[in-house]
Amino acid sequence: MMMDEDVEQASLMSFNDRPRAFPNMRSKTYSPLIFRIIRKLNVRVLSIILLFCFGAIFYMGASTSPIIVFVFTVCIISFLLSIYLTKWVLAKDEGPPEMVEISDAIRDGAEGFFRTQYSTISKMAILLAFVILCIYLFRSLTPQQEAAGLGRAMSAYITVAAFLLGALCSGIAGYVGMWVSVRANVRVSSAARRSAREALQIAVRAGGFSALVVVGMAVIGIAILYSTFYVWLGVGSPGSMNVTDLPLLLVGYGFGASFVALFAQLGGGIYTKGADVGADLVGKVEQGIPEDDPRNPAVIADLVGDNVGDCAARGADLFESIAAEIISAMILGGTMAKKCKIEDPSGFILFPLVVHSFDLIISSIGILSIKGTRDASVKSPVEDPMAVLQKGYSLTIILAVITFGASTRWLLYTEQAPSAWFNFALCGLVGIITAYIFVWISKYYTDYKHEPVRTLALASSTGHGTNIIAGVSLGLESTALPVLTISVAIISAYWLGNTSGLVDENGIPTGGLFGTAVATMGMLSTAAYVLTMDMFGPIADNAGGIVEMSQQPESVREITDLLDAVGNTTKATTKGFAIGSAALASFLLFSAYMDEVSAFANVSFKEVDIAIPEVFVGGLLGAMLIFLFSAWACAAVGRTAQEVVNEVRRQFIERPGIMEYKEKPDYSRCVAIVASAALREMIKPGALAIASPIVVGLVFRILGYYTGQPLLGAKVVASMLMFATVCGILMALFLNTAGGAWDNAKKYIETGALGGKGSEAHKAAVTGDTVGDPFKDTAGPSIHVLIKMLATITLVMAPVFL
Repeated sequence: MMMDEDVEQASLMSFNDRPRAFPNMRSKTYSPLIFRIIRKLNVRVLSIILLFCFGAIFYMGASTSPIIVFVFTVCIISFLLSIYLTKWVLAKDEGPPEMVEISDAIRDGAEGFFRTQYSTISKMAILLAFVILCIYLFRSLTPQQEAAGLGRAMSAYITVAAFLLGALCSGIAGYVGMWVSVRANVRVSSAARRSAREALQIAVRAGGFSALVVVGMAVIGIAILYSTFYVWLGVGSPGSMNVTDLPLLLVGYGFGASFVALFAQLGGGIYTKGADVGADLVGKVEQGIPEDDPRNPAVIADLVGDNVGDCAARGADLFESIAAEIISAMILGGTMAKKCKIEDPSGFILFPLVVHSFDLIISSIGILSIKGTRDASVKSPVEDPMAVLQKGYSLTIILAVITFGASTRWLLYTEQAPSAWFNFALCGLVGIITAYIFVWISKYYTDYKHEPVRTLALASSTGHGTNIIAGVSLGLESTALPVLTISVAIISAYWLGNTSGLVDENGIPTGGLFGTAVATMGMLSTAAYVLTMDMFGPIADNAGGIVEMSQQPESVREITDLLDAVGNTTKATTKGFAIGSAALASFLLFSAYMDEVSAFANVSFKEVDIAIPEVFVGGLLGAMLIFLFSAWACAAVGRTAQEVVNEVRRQFIERPGIMEYKEKPDYSRCVAIVASAALREMIKPGALAIASPIVVGLVFRILGYYTGQPLLGAKVVASMLMFATVCGILMALFLNTAGGAWDNAKKYIETGALGGKGSEAHKAAVTGDTVGDPFKDTAGPSIHVLIKMLATITLVMAPVFL
């Protein structure tokens, strides 16, 4: 690698002071209505409102369980810590005026698109909420709900309220991710002029702020909803609902989170990759100018896309993952406690909330462990940022093992099976190890320090075709180890749960499914730190763009390039982590769906026989859905990129002075084109995802009615979900890994290997990176959101299929 000490301690040497060509697009900063209202409130009035809200929250918590009070306390402390991290990041300098102007343009573009995108999503959410309300007003009730006096209208209003709250919290999580990234990017750029370690610390703490808010909101949102329903419905009192049935009322929250996450990921992914591909094809390939060159009219749209696609969408994505996992684990915990007749089932139900509360604590320690000065024990002139992040992750993992064991002893100990808590602690350990292995596998296949990416880079030296072939084969190969890992994890956790000693009234072991739920919680027990590493990626990428556009010295660009390459790896590892957790969470939601069908139909529903033709067809439809959805998502990026390519070419032809820095490109035109295309293109694949399970379930329910098969609709949907999950996991792994490997193969060549920038190998690597862009940032991330949304929508709509 062609680097020296200047990469660690940037030298502000003189450089070619060419005329600046950065944008002047500044307008009034946008913030959501709720934040504008809060800012206008008097400080005393705001303090009184906050005290009242905190008092109400803790009153409901105290009326529910001391465990809920603990959860509320940890979440509020984590929010206070996130405020400290925000102030710390914003206190850093923004650098020279040319950096600030570029950052302001990125901020305006990101906030403008976010406002328009989420306005569209909110309208669709309200429409879907109305549909859910109508369906629930005419659906059947479970015997438990009827016994508790929970009528159809009450059930409908509860589900719709939970759906809207989940959608709102998911939207806020996305806004938080975008808000911090558009303010931290320029500060990382400025810090890179001084040292790599300071830039790294700022990016990590900015990502940490977003991660703590996202995880904290997912936890406190479910806790507030649970305690509100507990108090409002008088759970536990004579003639009211049993506490073990309460988690079923929360499924609407997970559906709302999934709904917003899917459209946020689709729209953001189409935006960022449409702009990126368009900018690369004309700028790098045709004109031979560097990435993020200020002469490229699409470069601002590309940088905006990093924020709306990688920060806002990823925040909503991880929020949805955590919410779905918590709710499914609560349902399975309640079901198991009921079957085993455990005297106090609250520990088994609230265990997921406690695990993620500890996640906030240990991840905060991991984030704060990364200092602004380099470790004196490191002797190399260039400190590897990935090694620094890995140390923080290792510390978080160790703390997770300790706190998870303590949580299981605290909440899962029961006299009926005194050693069960230890088995469940081992299940959690299985999940934690699985998460670590997933991160390592993703790093191995996407980091250019390892053989796969270097082999891919070498394939670039013989042409564009061999680069594509090598990238596709690498992506296909990368599915093997994760699938083997997930398989071992599911079987191990199920066996540990089944041998825990918990049995039902017939003496049959019942802890298997809850064991897999505990393993899923173990896998997500470090979610806040993993999300921090993910947010680090786009912030570092944006910082590199700002440095390039403001034409800073080469030594500064080398620092941001190094951080960007590490960011590509952390984004890929986070996606692998998310896919693994999605596999386990979907398995849990599938099990919860079968339990709910059993409850509504009042018959046992434990098996899905794919030898039945209709059920097998349902599986085929589920597999087809994954491929069709992926095709539409990639095609959307292609069409958007074509519009960008045409616009950039037009500007280069009509304004020849752009290449000589004599004319400024029209950045805002490209931003408008990409924003319009992204909003237009996200509708079709999103509608396909929502409508498919509902239409299939209703069609086969009607068919089953006329053929004397009363549960046919539920069985076909179960088969559809099962096959979609299996195909979706494999497809997402392939797309994410191949895309990340192509990107880092290009980065590896740009360090000087195989001829460096401008070489034939580099041109082939750029082609591979362009092909991989819609794979890793649009279709791949959207698929794992899709499979979780399919699971939640089938859970919410289960009564409709009967």
